[in-house]
Amino acid sequence: MKSLGICIGASTLSAVGITRDGNCQVHKTSIHVRPHNGNLREALHEILLSANGYAKVAVTGRKFRHAVNLSSISEPEAVESALFYLNGNQRKLDAVVSAGGETFMVYVLGKDGRICSVQTGNKCASGTGEFFIQQLGRIGISVSEAIHYASQEKPYKVSGRCSVFCKSDCTHATNKGIPKGRIAAGLCKMMAGKILEIIKQIPRNDIMIIGGTAQNPVMISYLQKEIKNVIVPEE
Repeated sequence: MKSLGICIGASTLSAVGITRDGNCQVHKTSIHVRPHNGNLREALHEILLSANGYAKVAVTGRKFRHAVNLSSISEPEAVESALFYLNGNQRKLDAVVSAGGETFMVYVLGKDGRICSVQTGNKCASGTGEFFIQQLGRIGISVSEAIHYASQEKPYKVSGRCSVFCKSDCTHATNKGIPKGRIAAGLCKMMAGKILEIIKQIPRNDIMIIGGTAQNPVMISYLQKEIKNVIVPEE
């Protein structure tokens, strides 16, 4: 049986096709990830048009899943199911950090591997994935350029307390002629700091990072200095 799972995030739509064989083993058949740029209807239509032959479709996500007339499950349920698929009972994690386009949140895990509580940071946009991309646009570099330069530069300190202050810091640094790589490195370090702030009450032993910003190796490198074992799953 072929099934399609769709995660509707704040800025990105992700879909994975799976099959279950006669031994009840699950196998991935396809993965699609694309930004929806606020046009959820078009992005979802494109995914569904390419989803021929699927017997079941389900969606998840924090907010937009309620706007779609398809079977859905909550994001915590989806995270638990994904963890079981990835780990079974082999790896004990302290928490899963979902670091996406608009929200950073932490799923705290109990000894049984299930979610026992959910923690979020403040509502300020600074430090999120979309904010990072916006600031790179303002200083005139791409994401790939930012990652390349930031990995080689000493970070310039930018405020994570408020998005307005952070924008001002970036603008001021640009006007002073601070290298763009230093500003990008500062943004990556600030993003890592936002995650560390949310997990300050959680043991920093085994933390899994998911969401779009998990693809930022500079941010992950800053987290690895403070967390014993940072796991970023291939998925």
